[in-house]
Order: sequence, then structure tokens, then C-alpha cells
Amino acid sequence: MESRIDLINEIIRNRRTVKPEKYSTKIIDKKIIEDIVENAKWAPTHGLTQPWCFKVFYGKGLESFGDFHAELYRASVAPEMFKQKKFDQFKDGPRKSSALIAICLKRQESEKIAEIEEIEAIACAVHNMHLTATAHGIVCYWGTGGKTYSEEMKTYLGLGEKDRVLGLFHLGYPEIEWPTAVRKPASDYCVWIEE
Repeated sequence: MESRIDLINEIIRNRRTVKPEKYSTKIIDKKIIEDIVENAKWAPTHGLTQPWCFKVFYGKGLESFGDFHAELYRASVAPEMFKQKKFDQFKDGPRKSSALIAICLKRQESEKIAEIEEIEAIACAVHNMHLTATAHGIVCYWGTGGKTYSEEMKTYLGLGEKDRVLGLFHLGYPEIEWPTAVRKPASDYCVWIEE
């Protein structure tokens, strides 16, 4: 039987970012997505503020989101700058995912905790989601393109003035073989100070 450290090492080292164009049409069971979001909340968070808010688009919700994002793009560019290919990417991109999660920061009213620390907590929460997805054989992509950071996106997602959208987290089963990766050795980025 594998030890727990062997298992966590395997999951961490096999986590991959894969864009939706390489997802299969297999649908992720809703219970798995609930498991992924549940594990997000166990991320470290200063003062236990738990500043994350996740808006999950699933099923027909993916179409609604794609339609909204595409029309937002159209409304934000001058007619002579409009690109049909870009419009189609915004419209069709979410439909290639089995689920899409809008990653949001719900800002603490008192603002006692520095915003950067709240963003760091959310990044940890998203990493928990990515590792949980990996354990389920699911690949993910944290995107920030298009109108992700716009005020209109905040409004669409029902966020307050001080809240933020930090990205769009696409999930799907890979259509391709599970990707491999290489990282530089720890000696390239880790300095030991022992005196």
C-alpha cells in the first residue's frame, strides 16, 4: 500500500494545466465538482476570512456564460476592431469545458486583512481544487483572458464594488494522453542558510 506522502507527491507532481480545446466531451459528475469546491475551503486563510466565492457554470450555464462573454466583448470594442474569431472563442470556449468556475474574491467589509493576503488565500484554494481534480483524473485551466477583470463581469457575477474576479477555472477530462512536464531542480531556486 502506498504511503500518504507517496500519494500526495504523485498528485502534486502530476497536476497539469490543459486548455479546454483538449478536453473530451465526457461530462464531470456534479458530485465530483462539489468535492473539488469543498476542498477549496481547506486552504489557509489569514483570520479565517475565507474570502473565496465560486460561481459554477455547468450544463446550460456554460452556454449562458459563453453568450454573455461574447456579447460583452462585442460591446467593448469599436466595430472596426471587432474580430469574429475572437467573438466565437468567447462564445464557444466555455462549451468545451465540462464545468467553468468563476474564481471571485469577496472582500472583507472591515478590510482588516490586506487584500494581497486574501488573493493569496484564494490562490491556495484554487490549488486545492486543481489537486482534487487531478486525483479525479480531471485537468484544469485557470484563465484570465477576455473581459474577466471587467466591471461588467463583476456585475454579471453579482459581486460588490470591492470584490474582484480573479479568473475562470475550466475543468474537463483530457482528450489527449495525460501530459508530462519537467521542472528545474530545487537547487536552482532554493538556498539553504544553516549558519
